[in-house]
Amino acid sequence: MGSARIDVEVPVRAAYDLWTRFESFPNFMSGVDSVTQLTDRMNHWVVNVGGAEREFDTEIIEQRPDERIAWRSTDGETHAGAVAFTPLTTGATRVWVRFEWAADTFAEKAGAALGFDNMQVREDLRRFKDFIEAKGTETGAWRGEVS
Repeated sequence: MGSARIDVEVPVRAAYDLWTRFESFPNFMSGVDSVTQLTDRMNHWVVNVGGAEREFDTEIIEQRPDERIAWRSTDGETHAGAVAFTPLTTGATRVWVRFEWAADTFAEKAGAALGFDNMQVREDLRRFKDFIEAKGTETGAWRGEVS
């Protein structure tokens, strides 16, 4: 499991909208080769972990525009995550992310034990910050609600 938070210098709507464009995840998430949105609630992920390619589907289990998105793998074991957005008085946004994934190999288990999971999430959030601040805005996001 890994978690981290970061402040990004964009309004909450821009930060939230980018997170609803799951296909953009490879731009800032290491190890994510692709995410394909199948329906409003379902996504197909292709990831590369320690040189091993894995594929799985996730479902969005909660989505509140400009507040929170949560998802989990349809097998209930591979992957889960949540991201929360807090608007700051400066016009910026605090983004908090939590990921959980099944560590199958010795290398993955050792990495988790050494805290690499949290380091990876922090690095991915730094890339998210650079990506969204360079763009300044995001378009084409789905702003529906899932509860």
